[in-house]
Amino acid sequence: MALKHLVYSAWIAAAAGAALPASASSHSESFYKGAIATDAETGTVLFEENADAVTPPASMTKLMTFAVLFDELMKRSIAMDTPVTVTSEDAKVGMMKDSTAVWLRKGEVFTVEELIYAMMIQSANDAAYALAHKAGGNVGAFVAMMNAKAHDLGMFHSTFRTPNGFPPPSRRIADGDLTTPRDFAVLCRYLLLHTNILKYTSVKTRAFGAGVRLQPVQMTNHNHLLGKIAGVDGLKTGFTSGAGFCLSATALREGRRIIVVMMDSPDQRTRDLNVQELISQAFAALPLGGKAFEPLQNDFPEPTRPTPAPPAEAASQGNGPVVHYPGLGGK
Repeated sequence: MALKHLVYSAWIAAAAGAALPASASSHSESFYKGAIATDAETGTVLFEENADAVTPPASMTKLMTFAVLFDELMKRSIAMDTPVTVTSEDAKVGMMKDSTAVWLRKGEVFTVEELIYAMMIQSANDAAYALAHKAGGNVGAFVAMMNAKAHDLGMFHSTFRTPNGFPPPSRRIADGDLTTPRDFAVLCRYLLLHTNILKYTSVKTRAFGAGVRLQPVQMTNHNHLLGKIAGVDGLKTGFTSGAGFCLSATALREGRRIIVVMMDSPDQRTRDLNVQELISQAFAALPLGGKAFEPLQNDFPEPTRPTPAPPAEAASQGNGPVVHYPGLGGK
């Protein structure tokens, strides 16, 4: 099945006299580097073109960060309500040039879940960094966990070097995060089946820091297909100058769910129109009578720190020692 790379009439109507973005001039013959569409229930490939092209995922990297965090939540090494104290290192990430952020400040304290919302909606690099710092002990250890997870999932053409997809200081593509559309479709399917990722990626707007900051940050999801394309409820966008415009999208219609991954598109409009077209073609390609999508866990738990029973001695006295929960020290 051939994908129409660009619906020209729709693009012209949307552009309405606007000049073609300068970033698209070098992509006049190609509107993405690689793309794939799959059935989320079975993993069956419905369309692929250059699906094994190795390219940076940019902020889509945060989907792997979420996968590792969810593992730690299930192990109860951290919990959704675990407080995270922002370090100076975390805060610096948000101040870097071209970084998307919620502008964390040293000493601020937010829960793990609040930072997950910031990472998924605002695509906040500083939030992803702070979460990696907390869950891994240090960012390097967390990145090692990301690569181990990728290996476990069979993402053998993926290498992660950051928890947020921010380009390396050298700006050399080879020095940063790398993956393929096929590998990322595998990751998206895993997240949809085994985690509650959609709780965060389906949110269009949300205030960050309410009740903590005098002026919360009003976050707006970077995925502009939410609320515009039927059934779209995730997952994550990405952009850097080296990665181009990327999107891992998913949509649910009449019980069937598809996944579309598109990488290195020349501009946001071109990416979104092509993903929209591929979503439509992917649903049309689903076999009639196929199985409806069902997560392997219908009711995902909200992991919280277990409350330990008081020591017998303390209970008899009616006044025991202060309980120190794991992970509350802050780094």
